[in-house]
Amino acid sequence: MGNVLPAVASADRETEAGRARVYALLAALLARAPDRALLDRLAALGPDGTPLGEALGALGEAARTARAEAVEREFHDLFIGLGRGELLPYASYYLTGFLHERPLAKLRGDLAALGVERAEGVAEPEDHIATLCEVMAGLIDGSLGDGAEHDRRIFERHLRPWAERFFADLEQAEAARFYRAVGRLGRIFIGIETEAFALPA
Repeated sequence: MGNVLPAVASADRETEAGRARVYALLAALLARAPDRALLDRLAALGPDGTPLGEALGALGEAARTARAEAVEREFHDLFIGLGRGELLPYASYYLTGFLHERPLAKLRGDLAALGVERAEGVAEPEDHIATLCEVMAGLIDGSLGDGAEHDRRIFERHLRPWAERFFADLEQAEAARFYRAVGRLGRIFIGIETEAFALPA
């Protein structure tokens, strides 16, 4: 029994590290278009037979066939556009139909309790999907917050109600090519997180 417990603890740590890496990857891809160096790193991803692994493999395949310039234009069309992009990746918009609404105020309160503030010069509201994924990565890897329950609280209050729907929309977006694989990865990953957090703590 003494040999089993360290192995379980090691597996738990690897699971948590894997969760943090996926959140960090989603944050990076949703904050800005990937450059050639990141696309080349993503191209090494391959499937492993699990739904999440298959989604990562599809992202790797999309990266292998993508041109950085085309992905940059795609990012612009999806998230910036002329006036606005095809998608608005904000919790407030998905939950109320408007920007800068109550979901953003609630999130700011929860982030303030963690000691997290918006950086100088950052124009994006904190309820942007990239910011939320970055916060989750930090909570899981321990660089933010001071307790394991913080990631559950942020997820349940600020991601679960809308993120899976956003990623499904991204997967089906008219302008999406490379980002269709990002949408698939996010949709599957958020679904897994939703099921995991539904289990007793």
